[in-house]
Amino acid sequence: MQTVVQITRNGKTALPNSPVSFSEKLGERGLFAETIDTLQVNVGKLCNQACKHCHVDASPARTEIMPRKVVEACLKAIRDFRIPLLDITGGAPELIPDFRYFVTEARKLNANIVVRHNLTVMFEKDQTDLPEFFAENETEVVSSLPYFLQQQTDAQRGNGVFEKSIDALKRLNKVGYGIDERLVLNLVYNPVGAFLPPAQSAIEADFKRELKQRYDISFNNLFTITNMPIARYLDWLRRSKNEESYMQKLVNAFNPATIAGLMCRNLISVDWQGNLFDCDFNQMLELGVEENAPQTIFDFDLEKLKNRQIATADHCFGCTAGSGSSCGGTVA
Repeated sequence: MQTVVQITRNGKTALPNSPVSFSEKLGERGLFAETIDTLQVNVGKLCNQACKHCHVDASPARTEIMPRKVVEACLKAIRDFRIPLLDITGGAPELIPDFRYFVTEARKLNANIVVRHNLTVMFEKDQTDLPEFFAENETEVVSSLPYFLQQQTDAQRGNGVFEKSIDALKRLNKVGYGIDERLVLNLVYNPVGAFLPPAQSAIEADFKRELKQRYDISFNNLFTITNMPIARYLDWLRRSKNEESYMQKLVNAFNPATIAGLMCRNLISVDWQGNLFDCDFNQMLELGVEENAPQTIFDFDLEKLKNRQIATADHCFGCTAGSGSSCGGTVA
């Protein structure tokens, strides 16, 4: 296993201190990919928000934006290797110039599309028609909503975010999201604070009841995702002196039953420059795919990326704690 450090804009800082390494927990079996059925593309770090838990460290001040040549290379990989799912994330992916081109061209290739949409970007210039655009292309919309109450949501994502999020969800419902079976609207719950998420099914029931009763909002599923101890969230853990206790919680909750369902086993992550990673979290640490595999989307080869050994470090405890955590919620 590789020994790595976290890469930040300010230079290198050590990964979170863990009482036991992730590689020790895995033992001799290691962690290997199976195939690739999802191309997850992080199109950049520009965002209209600067959330406290953001592992991307995205904000309105960031300038990293995916150029057209990388978008075209992603489309070529989808076409040549018939990758069934394109998962577009950011930042706020809608803010890059080629976002709509990317979506419409991928639909022509019969790819299913997931957009990680933060809801409030809908109120930015030239974005008010996003619900209609999403519906026209039958994209699955996945949106973060820390809680069904204003205080918790604004504490994590900024003042005024909750009110805009509720308005955006109503607009998505109006065009059929969360109601029409073709238009899937999923929400994401991240804990506010140094805690692990509760049982997904239980909190989903709470969200569905409260959002319906309070605001007449409907959605399909709620995904619980563990906050990863990297980037902005790691900075917060250190400032609040919660780093050691949080890492201990993750280690204590390690569940070997999650290994089979980890998203890195069926996914490849592409950054805004076209570099390849085993997952979006590794991408933020600049922890690339193994050296014998293709390194960029420009030399993408499905066969050479199958069965590769996945690069791991102690942040991986975030995906294996309790019922596990992935971009699609719990895994075990």
